[in-house]
Amino acid sequence: MGIMKTGGSYKKGSEYFSNLMKKQEFIVFIVLVVLFVSMSIASPYFLKPQNIFNILRNMSTIGVVGIGVTMIIVTAGIDLSLGSIVAVTAIVTARMLWIGMNPVLAILIGFLLGTGLGFINGVLIAKFKIPPFIATLGMMNVARGLTYFFATGVKGAVACNIEIKNSFIQAIGGGYIGPVPLPVIEMIVLVIIFQWFLNHTTLGRQIYALGSNREAARLSGVNIKFVEIFVYTLTGALCSLAGLMYAGLLSTAATNAGVGMEMDVIAAVAIGGASLAGGKGSIVGAIIGAAIMAIIKNAFVLLHLPTFVQTMTLGVVVVLAVAADSFRNKN
Repeated sequence: MGIMKTGGSYKKGSEYFSNLMKKQEFIVFIVLVVLFVSMSIASPYFLKPQNIFNILRNMSTIGVVGIGVTMIIVTAGIDLSLGSIVAVTAIVTARMLWIGMNPVLAILIGFLLGTGLGFINGVLIAKFKIPPFIATLGMMNVARGLTYFFATGVKGAVACNIEIKNSFIQAIGGGYIGPVPLPVIEMIVLVIIFQWFLNHTTLGRQIYALGSNREAARLSGVNIKFVEIFVYTLTGALCSLAGLMYAGLLSTAATNAGVGMEMDVIAAVAIGGASLAGGKGSIVGAIIGAAIMAIIKNAFVLLHLPTFVQTMTLGVVVVLAVAADSFRNKN
């Protein structure tokens, strides 16, 4: 009897491990561990607490925006306007503060602007049936143009910094609780909230249903337009927060903030297991993907590798992540 119980426990354990190995989040976590151990061996500076916290801080804005992008990609959408919305939010908030506006009102205006731009993305896609790639590509340029306008007015200069002296914004992006950077805590709290939201709410399940089978979701009563508008609006709001985090860290808002951020975020989400075909993905996976991206970037700094190698490597990582997604869908 004891042997049978032992055999049954072994079988259950084997099945559990087999199912675990099929989960993309577990696989990318193993990749993260291997990368972490490799860098610990390659550089004596990697495991220093300050370096670890720098990695976490650097991935926090990618992680925060990645929460919304995960939901967008799960619905089989895409958003290329991320970096521009991050920039315009920071610039508008800084400009309002510069002219003497009440800090709370200035932050609210910047936040509402980013959220509103995300809402416009959702309306263009859901109601006007404009493909997400085209709608958000257009918004990327509109938001970047607004960034230049609010930074320099009609002069048309494309490089400008506006100093931010507000202590609250500086705390959002550069503060600490004990030894832990506040942006890291903000990211973790948001990950917990929205991972729960996706797994345990009706709207969260509808997001997955929409990406898995749009027609079946419509026939089952899912309000497709509302779901699409929601995920793009939420992403706009998260970009607004990321803009404040970015500006607070540097104590300045810059017109070139967020340039190239789209690739980093989409790559992190894809590495974390979200399917670009829709229906699959998790916020935890996206955060692991963001950690992998952050460690890779940190590795290039510590190992003194040329910038062009870093750019090429990140490009290869993106292609491999998308190729892996395509392979999984075929099987």
